[in-house]
Amino acid sequence: MLEHLTHAAFAAGREIMAIHTAGPHVLYKNDCSPVTEADQRAEDVILAALEQAFPTIPVIAEEAVSSGIMPEISGGDFFLVDPLDGTKEFIAGNDDFTVNIALIRDGEPVTGVVLAPLLRTLWTGHEGIAEKLTLDEDFNIVSREEINTRSCPDAMMALISRSHSTPETTAFVTQHGIRNFNSVGSSLKFCLIAEGQADVYPRFSRTMLWDTAAGDAILRAAGGITVTPEGAPLVYLPKICTEEGLANGNFVAWGTPAMAENT
Repeated sequence: MLEHLTHAAFAAGREIMAIHTAGPHVLYKNDCSPVTEADQRAEDVILAALEQAFPTIPVIAEEAVSSGIMPEISGGDFFLVDPLDGTKEFIAGNDDFTVNIALIRDGEPVTGVVLAPLLRTLWTGHEGIAEKLTLDEDFNIVSREEINTRSCPDAMMALISRSHSTPETTAFVTQHGIRNFNSVGSSLKFCLIAEGQADVYPRFSRTMLWDTAAGDAILRAAGGITVTPEGAPLVYLPKICTEEGLANGNFVAWGTPAMAENT
């Protein structure tokens, strides 16, 4: 499965980079969020790849849901797909946008891939193993290494959303005495914690299940955890068959369970 998801992400990355080079045409959805042809073309190739490899596993994909297409989820496995996470960063010309594909089982993200096309990097998480793959310009694998989160350092590093920071986020950082933080877009925040470059990602503004599932799968495989404000693991179970039912609550992603328990 991981190989299929990886190649689907590569195919999406090629579509995204072609449009990145040409310059995207920006439209706006009903909720005023931006969308480009890269979002749709990337989703199309991912859905085609998943349909061919896993025809019996339903897929919840961002652009499809925006068009009113919501598959029946009856308690079995399903995929969550965000074909272009960080569309605002993509439009702005920043490099922190990603392709996210995750498999959900019993509410838990058990397999995930996150591709950063412009950074030529792919992160994966599956069966308790997380890896970072370095790619060439054609998305061929140049090298790969297993990654793990780091133990709590003397001074924690926090990652906050580049586009969606809130007063609650600032209060969290202050409350925990965190002086070091960086603003990063998309699911890269999970991946950087997974590879030990940072320690915590507090999120107190709206995200969707497809925004976080793949990065969360990688973080968990690397030894981290994502929890609600009450300390329970974040779960991925659509509440109702509407877009609003696919929204996450507030959460905090930590490099280790011990970090979460000590706060």
